[in-house]
Amino acid sequence: MPNKSHSSTANAPLINEASLDFLESHIPELADAAFKQAYWQALASGSSVLEVDQGHIVEVFPDGSRKTIKKIDEPIPVTVGHKRINS
Repeated sequence: MPNKSHSSTANAPLINEASLDFLESHIPELADAAFKQAYWQALASGSSVLEVDQGHIVEVFPDGSRKTIKKIDEPIPVTVGHKRINS
């Protein structure tokens, strides 16, 4: 049997910068959709999920009931594209 040691990218089409920029611009919406799917899938499988609601970490159960786990600090606003550095 011949040894075919080709990379999986050997036949991949080349992508230009404009195409890459377009695809990258959709990462936030894809991540949002994946997060929502995982949230509902966890509840549908009988697991609970954690979320933040009005300054509290809340456990949400498949039947819709909620249990407050703990109060948390207010979020720190950060401008998109900037890093927050603690000094």
